[in-house]
Amino acid sequence: MTVTVEPEVFRFVEFDNAMIAEVGNKLAAQLGIDRPIVVRVDETTPLGRVRATIGDTIEVTVESGAFEDSKRPRRQSEVATTINLGRILLRVRDRLHGGFGEAPLDDDIALAQMAAWETYCAGRLSRLGLRINRQRWLYNFRNRHGFSDKADAAFDAVWAADSLTWVQLEAISDAAVAVPSSA
Repeated sequence: MTVTVEPEVFRFVEFDNAMIAEVGNKLAAQLGIDRPIVVRVDETTPLGRVRATIGDTIEVTVESGAFEDSKRPRRQSEVATTINLGRILLRVRDRLHGGFGEAPLDDDIALAQMAAWETYCAGRLSRLGLRINRQRWLYNFRNRHGFSDKADAAFDAVWAADSLTWVQLEAISDAAVAVPSSA
């Protein structure tokens, strides 16, 4: 399917519309996404949130910080663009075809569960050959599930998984959350 990017010309950041579309088309093909995709970049904010609305067309809204080179403000990073667009497109695919139909809306998902889902996405992207900083995702997972052997084992299971459902991912995340010991 075709990926279109808005705006056509960026005014506040040095981003390449054609590169975003190329990355999006490549990811859509790799992930088997068969709907048109519109990527709308809000170039007025350095924040990095990425969201998707699923309909006949998949609408991805990106705050420009998600595609930005962390060492060169206002300039685009192809790696950041690929990873962040890949993560949201995997979540879209999960909702459409991967047993995540019963998952709550993104805003209603607990932070620990979202960290688990993001870990699941990052692990799959790493197996597609993308350079993913595993330690970054481990730290994010630990921040939401606790710094314990139990949480690390859950991270490893989620990172290595290829076909979890929402129910399975939720169970792993819920079981991994460290319970403080009572005094």
